[in-house]
Amino acid sequence: MIKLIDVTKKYDDMVLLKNFNISFEENEITCLFGPSGVGKTTIANIAANLVAVDEGIVSGTEDALYSYVFQEPNLLDWYSVYDNLDFVLKDIFDNKKRKEIIESYLKMVELSDYRNFRPKTLSGGMAQRVSIARAFAYPSNVLIMDEPFKGLDVKLKQDIVSLFKRLWKESRRTVIFITHDVDEAVNLSDKIYVIKNRPVEINMTIDVKNTNERESIKNILIEA
Repeated sequence: MIKLIDVTKKYDDMVLLKNFNISFEENEITCLFGPSGVGKTTIANIAANLVAVDEGIVSGTEDALYSYVFQEPNLLDWYSVYDNLDFVLKDIFDNKKRKEIIESYLKMVELSDYRNFRPKTLSGGMAQRVSIARAFAYPSNVLIMDEPFKGLDVKLKQDIVSLFKRLWKESRRTVIFITHDVDEAVNLSDKIYVIKNRPVEINMTIDVKNTNERESIKNILIEA
């Protein structure tokens, strides 16, 4: 479990976090839900040791390996689809093992026929599938997803969300999922933290995993 304990983070005169506490359960999907600019990404980056805290403790990250899926695919344009996955694996596995992993994930995201394509020749949805495949192919135990479905049309979002859920069930890891989309939060998360105010506060914690009242939760989030 990753924990932020009594964390304070300032940017110049702005206090973003003050004595802030939050935890991310191992192998569960924890959602940071709230409006854009409230501080969700900063919290995730602190949990990933990308942003230092001014005060407090970040625990549970000693053996963490991180992978990421962002709103933009952030693929390397000068590499093929295959080589984008190979790039994150080349210092970890030998050639044979890398090939097995890459072929497996390209098959799962239905992009085997596009292995030699450059990212610029792919549709937005295809590029995001490559990004998700790359994140799961890397042997991480923590996955940070920062608005990964934003900007996709409804059908495409449904397809990519379904893909993510399938990959996660096959290769469970701790997920920190950032969104301000109600449906995404309720349909994907085990737990939702509703983030508000500045300094940031957890306005509400919702256990989604152990409830069948998802429509009621959607209404709560809409009003939050």
